[in-house]
Amino acid sequence: MTLRPDSLDSLRVALAKANATGERVQSVDLNGLAKVREHTPEDMTVTVEAGVTLAALQAQLARAGQWLPIDPPQPERVSVRELLDENLSGPRRFCYGTIREHLIGIGVVLADGRLIRAGGKVVKNVAGYDLCKLFVAARGTLGVIVEATFKLRPLPAVEQFVAVKCASLDEAGSQIERVLDSPVTPVVLDLHHQQDRAQFTVVVGFAGTCDEVEWQLDRAAGLGFNESADLDYERAFWAEAGLPHKLSVAPTKLIEVIRSLGDVPFVARSGNGVVFYRGGPAPPKAKWPTDLFRRAKDAYDPKRVFPELTL
Repeated sequence: MTLRPDSLDSLRVALAKANATGERVQSVDLNGLAKVREHTPEDMTVTVEAGVTLAALQAQLARAGQWLPIDPPQPERVSVRELLDENLSGPRRFCYGTIREHLIGIGVVLADGRLIRAGGKVVKNVAGYDLCKLFVAARGTLGVIVEATFKLRPLPAVEQFVAVKCASLDEAGSQIERVLDSPVTPVVLDLHHQQDRAQFTVVVGFAGTCDEVEWQLDRAAGLGFNESADLDYERAFWAEAGLPHKLSVAPTKLIEVIRSLGDVPFVARSGNGVVFYRGGPAPPKAKWPTDLFRRAKDAYDPKRVFPELTL
């Protein structure tokens, strides 16, 4: 069964009914819950309904010179609920982290129709267990995220990208190490490669005031980053059909792991140890704390109204 509520109350009623009758809810469409409820620029916080797309939210925040510092692929298609359910991120994760770092409050409708809230609407009000993070990356298996409050950041005055092309993975690894050992503080540190191309490209991005960015670009040029760049490689990679494989490793092991994949197209978050690739071997199955997941599922959805978490 797919639910398409046009209000919070209708969602609560539908879930309570499904819970009482033992009906399974396979998906919930929150297009009817897509408002920006409260944006307080002076506090740099925003509260939104979870059906709003990230692109629409960023456009509204930009009018006040602010943004939610998260940049997953295809933001025009990604709702806030999907952002949280899947813990999505993008190239700027190297500087700004994942969505967990910016989430300060959450509203969730449980399988029995109850609405629960955790956190709040201001940054300094956290007490007790941080239930916000329990629902991030749970993929909708514990409840339906209907509302979220985030802390924001000012839009940078300038953002620029530069790159260096490398003939081998070892050379690319050395370039990444030079960046990490230098005084520059990039917001992006990526490595990408297109299949059947001999070169590997390291991309760094800088953001801030004009003076800050100019200083960092000058230092980056001294490290060999003399080619102007952008994030077109990221958009092109995610525009292809089908989801890529994903691996998460220690950043120090990244080059070794990429080499083991063979000649495959990839985009790697070099500073975070995350690589997305197409083709090649499937990633090994990760070991998850299944007992912990089961206990959470038993507590929040004992009748299994929502799907089980697929690991």
